[in-house]
Amino acid sequence: MPSTSTIVLASTSPYRKALLERLGLDFTVARPGVDETPLDGEAPDALAMRLAQAKAMAVAANFPNAIIIGSDQVAVLGSQILGKPGNHDNAVRQLRSLSGQTARFLTALCLHHSGTGKTLSRLVPFEVSFRPLDEQTIETYLRREQPYDCAASAKAEALGIALIARMQGDDPNALIGLPLIALIDLLQEHGVRVL
Repeated sequence: MPSTSTIVLASTSPYRKALLERLGLDFTVARPGVDETPLDGEAPDALAMRLAQAKAMAVAANFPNAIIIGSDQVAVLGSQILGKPGNHDNAVRQLRSLSGQTARFLTALCLHHSGTGKTLSRLVPFEVSFRPLDEQTIETYLRREQPYDCAASAKAEALGIALIARMQGDDPNALIGLPLIALIDLLQEHGVRVL
């Protein structure tokens, strides 16, 4: 990789930005402006991967010699995709449906080098089992946390951990939105060493 390559996070998510900052790398943030609407009949894993790749490619033209990081997360309960609730009523409905259930969070990662054209992708699954949630618990949590911009209405990195009975996966950072273990692997394949 040429030494003049920069790293660009194709996301304006404060959660992804904070995760990437942990690695101590210099990077730029760019808004990808990608429509996140699922296609008819699109499987959740395919949706996450398509959006991660689309986000990386959307900003590539503005950064001619950069490693672009695109990431997207899809939360799934059974066969139902749980998006960002956007408001209190939707969040209540989501948390009621998650009570006592196990959801899968599928986080896709795409690194595209706009100078070489090399693209690497990976999907990192994570399972979250929720405690039985009564109405008071749901209301108290939502009033205190207001997680309306988080898939499935739960922020595991904050007070949402009180809703969770068990988590299972290779990288807890994937649950927050950017799987750092996979990211380090893919950066190394692009010639970037974190340490």
